[in-house]
Amino acid sequence: MDETKELLIKCFSAVFPQLRTEDIPQATPESVKGWDSVATVTLLAMLEQEFSIEVDFTAVEEFGSFPSILAYIQRQKGASAVSREFAKPLRVPGNSE
Repeated sequence: MDETKELLIKCFSAVFPQLRTEDIPQATPESVKGWDSVATVTLLAMLEQEFSIEVDFTAVEEFGSFPSILAYIQRQKGASAVSREFAKPLRVPGNSE
């Protein structure tokens, strides 16, 4: 299992302690008792902290299931990697600076 999925499962376990670990990958607001707007905000705050990402609250509509949240995090982490790559200084051949 990849690190992102493992960490997301830990986040879900913290927010929804009644869920069995093996049920988390199929979790949806409809299938999880207590997955309401407060739980969603709690989960989003945890995701920002644990994954060092900034969650766009307009994207909350995408958070309809564990797989959709996992996909969102993977996209965010990919975007962060690209941003870091573009933030590196440009090396010009022959320039000794």
